[in-house]
Formats: sequence, structure tokens, C-alpha cells
Amino acid sequence: MGKAAREASRERLRQEREREKKRAARTRMLGVAGAALAVVLVVVGGGYLLFSQQQEQEQEFADRYEDLPAQELQEDGSVVLAGQDVQAPVVEVYADFQCPACEQFENASGPTLQQLAAEGDAIVHYRPVSIFAQSQAPLSANSLRGAAAARAAADHGGFVQFNDLLFENQPAEGSEGFAVEELKQWGEDAGIDDPAFAQRVEDESEVAATFTDDYMPRLRSAAQDRLSESEIQEMGVAGLIEWGGDNGVDGSFLEDTYVREVIDATGAVKDRYSAGANAFAGTPSVYVNGEKMGDAAFSGDGVRDAVEQAGPGEVSTEALAAGTGDAGASPEPEVSP
Repeated sequence: MGKAAREASRERLRQEREREKKRAARTRMLGVAGAALAVVLVVVGGGYLLFSQQQEQEQEFADRYEDLPAQELQEDGSVVLAGQDVQAPVVEVYADFQCPACEQFENASGPTLQQLAAEGDAIVHYRPVSIFAQSQAPLSANSLRGAAAARAAADHGGFVQFNDLLFENQPAEGSEGFAVEELKQWGEDAGIDDPAFAQRVEDESEVAATFTDDYMPRLRSAAQDRLSESEIQEMGVAGLIEWGGDNGVDGSFLEDTYVREVIDATGAVKDRYSAGANAFAGTPSVYVNGEKMGDAAFSGDGVRDAVEQAGPGEVSTEALAAGTGDAGASPEPEVSP
């Protein structure tokens, strides 16, 4: 993208932000007016005002994403946000939807990343993981259920919108959240109206429940009888599942599921960034052309500076072939262990 095009893109985004501010001000004004006239509105117009405000909120949500480039689903379930044929630094974002620090990162730097992608100044590679898969419920179930639902949203081109909704509604640690009905509703809010999405969310939720409530306790018990705790931790969840298959703990119910896909993605990043200053040690982890960012990642300006100082990078994954990312065509997960 040339300089003139980037400047034009920035100007469009600046104008859009101004429009968002004006819409937000109108919404606040409507809220004040609604409170003052509550008694009258209950009688003659409360339902209409609520409907109007809902419509405006939905339009604001849609407007936030109208300038974004294409979201391209990758073979490993990750998502690349970039303009066509853009040559720019690659920003990899490894995040867990249940991770409070990831929510802080998204609030601080998520909009900047989207803007950089829209301007053609960065290729943003979203790589969801689950660092809580071995934790106790509800932490583990929330993490897996949210990640699997986001993967289902990616099938329908709505990952970025759904990603934002998950972090906006992140449950407090120790509290059960990301309920199936909520996830399905957020899919609708993100513009996904294919019934296959809702069905996949239900199916993956059952897989996550089976994994956390039954399978993982049995797997850990079997492993603790034969392995040290350090060996178990070194394996990670993906490795432990493979070990279980060889030692009488059947994990075949995870085959062809998005729960297994996010578990494998978590193991893959630990292999990809395994040592030195770039070692993956938790979420969020943000890499610019393979170089790990520190605390500067928690600032939009910090992310922009890192991107401006980097040269063009290369995406390390392959795009999913056309037609194979449709949730309706994906094998239905088997939930009986």
C-alpha cells in the first residue's frame, strides 16, 4: 500500500472515530432522556425507545469493522487479518479468552492492531490458545468453550468481531461463564446467522464439559501413577493426551473437534517459541516477526512503534483451502470418551 493510500485510509478511520464519538454522545443523551421520562415511556413508548437504542448499538458495532480487511482462516485454526498482497510486519497474538491479562491487552492494543491491519501497515495473526486446559473448572471449561466458539466463528468470517465480544464479556476468574446461549447470541451479534454455528457451539461445549469433568481427571490420575509432576508439566496437555492414548486413557472423543485444535495450538506455540528471550511463557504473548514484545505490547503506541521499526514478515501457516472451513461440513465431534 502506497503512502497516499495509507494516508487516505488513516483519514477514513479518523472520520469513522469522529462519527463513533458523535453516535456515543447521542446514545448517552438518549439514555439521560429515557431516565427522565421513564414513567411516560413505560406507558406509551418504552418498548420503541429500547428497540431504537438496540438498533443504534447494533449499527455502531457493525460500523467498527467495515474498514477491516479480509479475515483468512488458517489450517491450524488461527486467523490472519490482512489486506490482499500486503507486505508488512507480522504481529502474532497468542491469547486465552479466559486470561485477565489478555483482556487488558485487547482493551489497550486490540483496536490499534485492527487499525494497523486496515491501513495495510501490519498483518495481524490471531492465534488463540488455552493455558488453562489443565486447571480446575470452571476456569478450564471457560477457556476451552470460548476458544472453540471463536474457532467456529472463524468458519463464518466473524472471528475478529467474536474475539472482541468474548473479551468484552470475559467471566471473572472462578466464575462460570461463556454459557452456550451467550455464545450463540454473540455469534448473532457478530453477524453470524448460519444455524451450523449455533450447533457447533453446542457440540463443542459438550466436548469441553466431557474433557474437564471426566477425561482430564482420569488422565491426570493415570499419569500421576506413572510419571512425576515435572514430567506431566513438561508434556503439556497435547503431549499428555498422546501419552494417554498409549496407556489406556481413550481420548478419541476429541478427534475432529475445535477443543482438540486449540489444545494442539497451545502445544505448538511452546514448540515454536521454546527457548531464550522469545520463549512462550503464558498469555498474552505478542511477537512481531518472531520477536517477542514485552510490556510495550500493552500500549497501542508501543505496538505501533514496534511495527514501524520492523520490516515485512511472513505468515508461518497456510490458509485453509476454500470450502473446508465451513462448520456445516466439519465432522461433528463425538462427545463420549
